[in-house]
Amino acid sequence: METAVKTNWNIDNTHSEVGFKVKHMMISTVKGHFEDYQALVETSDDSFSDASFSFSAKIDSINTKNGDRDNHLKSNDFFNAIEYPEMTFKSKSFDGENLVGDLTIRDVTKEVTLEVDFNGVAVDPYGQTKAGFEIRGKINRKDFNLTWSAVTEAGSIVVADTVNLVIDAQFIKEA
Repeated sequence: METAVKTNWNIDNTHSEVGFKVKHMMISTVKGHFEDYQALVETSDDSFSDASFSFSAKIDSINTKNGDRDNHLKSNDFFNAIEYPEMTFKSKSFDGENLVGDLTIRDVTKEVTLEVDFNGVAVDPYGQTKAGFEIRGKINRKDFNLTWSAVTEAGSIVVADTVNLVIDAQFIKEA
C-alpha cells in the first residue's frame, strides 16, 4: 500500500492579509485586519484538490486604525481577548471553490463556508514556490457571542451583525 506524501505550505505573512469589513451606522464600512496570524495548507499536489487548511489569529493583534475601537473589540463586549486569545479555523473540505470548516471565535465553534479563488502557483525570483488565494465569506457576529450593540438617536444600528471576511493569502511551499 502506497502512502501519499503530503506537502506543507506555510502562510507568507509579507504577502497576505486577514481582513474583515463591517457596516458602521449602516452608512459606511469599517475595515480591519489581524496582524499576528498563522496558516498552513497541507496537500498532496499543486492542484490543491485535496487541500486541508488551518488558521489561527491572535485577537490582541486586531487593527482597525483606531486604538479606542481596537481596545473595545478586544474587550468582553466583543472578542474578550484575555479569556479567548485566539480565533481558529480548521477545514473539513475544499472543492476548489468552496472551503468548508469550523471557525472558532470566543467559546463558539460554527461551520462556515468560504468562497475561494485559487490564483495558481508560481516560482518567485528567489526560487520559492508560492500559491495564491482570495478567500471571502460572511458570518453573523452574534452567532459567535460578539453581541454588543447600540442604536443612535436617529435609530441607526452602530455595528451591523454581518461581518465580511476578506482574506488574501499567499503560501510558501516547504522544501
